[in-house]
Amino acid sequence: MPIKSRIRTVPHYPKQGVMFRDITTLLKDPVGLRVTINELVNRYTGMKIDKVAGIEARGFIIGAALAFQLGVGFVPIRKKGKLPAETVGHDYALEYGTDRIEMHVDAVAKGEKVLLVDDLIATGGTAEAAVKLIEGMGGKIVECCFVIDLPDLGGRKRLEKHGQKVFALCEFEGD
Repeated sequence: MPIKSRIRTVPHYPKQGVMFRDITTLLKDPVGLRVTINELVNRYTGMKIDKVAGIEARGFIIGAALAFQLGVGFVPIRKKGKLPAETVGHDYALEYGTDRIEMHVDAVAKGEKVLLVDDLIATGGTAEAAVKLIEGMGGKIVECCFVIDLPDLGGRKRLEKHGQKVFALCEFEGD
């Protein structure tokens, strides 16, 4: 079952000219969701992974299910001000300003091997910030894992340029 066929494209969202790749259609499909998680479990079973870190919000869904199946802990990486305890954060540039992601200071211990998960890699800004955040706490990124890669936007190359391994289940040409 091709995962790509279960992903909806929403034209001109969030702005004119953007083709938004929406995984909610994949998530609501019991076969699509199971195949997605099983493919990732098969890839990462046997690798030394201590934690799965998921980027808000769709990365939580895939990442938590994957962490559960791998028998490891899950770390939420959230937007500024959303986590209740003491946090550490990393600011990153957007085309119209800056944003910040955070995780709890006790989420990742020095030397822990972390699998970073999100639904999609586009320009790579958020994923790069998450990598820097995890590494800043002493964690070691095993791989950056996505359901979708948009290769024309350069996110994969951006992460690879900084020495990260990147994996995606499928890709869509164009933006």
